[in-house]
Amino acid sequence: MPSAATENHFRRSSYPSILADILYAHPHHHPAAMSSSSPPYRLSPLATLTPASTSRTWLSAPHPTLPLVATATSDKSVRVYSLTTFTLISSIAGGHKRSIRSCAWKPNTRGESVLATGSFDASAGIWRRAENDAAVEEVDFTRRGARGDDSDEEGGDEDEWQFSVILDGHDSEIKSVAWSAGGQFLATCSRDKSVWVWEEIDEDSFETIAVLQEHEADVKCVAWHPMEDLLASGSYDDTIRLYREDLDDWTCVAVLSGHKATVWCVTFEPSGLKVLESDDMAPERREVLEARKKGGPRLLSSSDDQTIRLWRRKPKDTPAPPTGQGRMPSIIRSNSIEEDWFEETQLPQRHSRTIYSVSWSPISGMIVSTGSDGKIVVYKEQWRDNSGPRTAMEPLNTAVQDQPEAVVKPVASTEWVVVAEVEASHDVYEVNHVCWTKRRDKGRRSEDEEIILSTGDDGEVKVWTLETE
Repeated sequence: MPSAATENHFRRSSYPSILADILYAHPHHHPAAMSSSSPPYRLSPLATLTPASTSRTWLSAPHPTLPLVATATSDKSVRVYSLTTFTLISSIAGGHKRSIRSCAWKPNTRGESVLATGSFDASAGIWRRAENDAAVEEVDFTRRGARGDDSDEEGGDEDEWQFSVILDGHDSEIKSVAWSAGGQFLATCSRDKSVWVWEEIDEDSFETIAVLQEHEADVKCVAWHPMEDLLASGSYDDTIRLYREDLDDWTCVAVLSGHKATVWCVTFEPSGLKVLESDDMAPERREVLEARKKGGPRLLSSSDDQTIRLWRRKPKDTPAPPTGQGRMPSIIRSNSIEEDWFEETQLPQRHSRTIYSVSWSPISGMIVSTGSDGKIVVYKEQWRDNSGPRTAMEPLNTAVQDQPEAVVKPVASTEWVVVAEVEASHDVYEVNHVCWTKRRDKGRRSEDEEIILSTGDDGEVKVWTLETE
């Protein structure tokens, strides 16, 4: 199998996860306990974006409104494809001197598309292109995507993209870039162990508002909360850290420890998911969901330890108002900005090597993962059989009973099960990234139909449909 340890993108060798063996020794965590039947869905190849890159592709980012996807490649370019025709529209190049490791579309833009790029040359770039208002609804990109004329197959529309801003400051390779939900902030992270937060002052000007140096090693990924200006980062130091602004200064508000190797990907649960709700839901199940909502969207992470972990925020207790005559209200700030996050569960362990990427569907609520073993796995959350609000605390396993404080975990009312799986999705090559997006080609069967995009070391971006058996 070709190695991915090139251009300073060092990946730890995979190894059996001792932690996973301990966790799954518990009956509530063993993959075999989820189901003995065949997966109820099927992953089917639909298309491959053409022409493919001749070099490694790192990540694909679907546009938030248009039927477009941008792919970061190691040939120093970003390739923009149509999701209606699965063909190349533009090849954006000339702004970076080394491999482009990450890219992200700015949300909530009007009249233009804005793309951020992060490169191994230690810089981030901002690219802009004007868009017609009609394009926001649905655009037929066949004319530009078919390439039936004599134009360069690498894309003829590069001039439409303007390299607006270069963001310098990192001392080493940028590994990930991410826009906040409102589009006000851009986060970048680097091999230099730092996370930077930038704020857009105007169209061609960004200001550095935070340089966060909490991690002890290479920072692999950053992701923003979908409802708050809360930033998460994952690192080679095996931890996840959360940050937010406090009194005009950004600070770390939580450290999530549990992974036993590099954290490659973090992503938040999309807001507004209601896949577990129903009109005839039992009251005890409704109580479970209401309690969960108080903590807000959960956080998902994947690692070199071959596990996918789900984290949940513990809601802060609201202080009771003062009572009694003569009691003066306190003017001292009593609420700490620190947050308490805990590991809610681990998804069934199906990967045998590093899990590079996980993605959470905003429509179906399903999760998809991929990594060094070339597998693509889809998971679905469901209610446990005969589950009510189970509050008993049980030891996670007998192996930790000798510790001063036994590791305990509540028995969950829901469980995650594997519903689809495909091996060797990119032949013998590693798969670097996977994501959900709406289906936009002529074969779509409904407005909410989704596809999965996988991005691999072979230079290809493959399109998959998820169908019921």
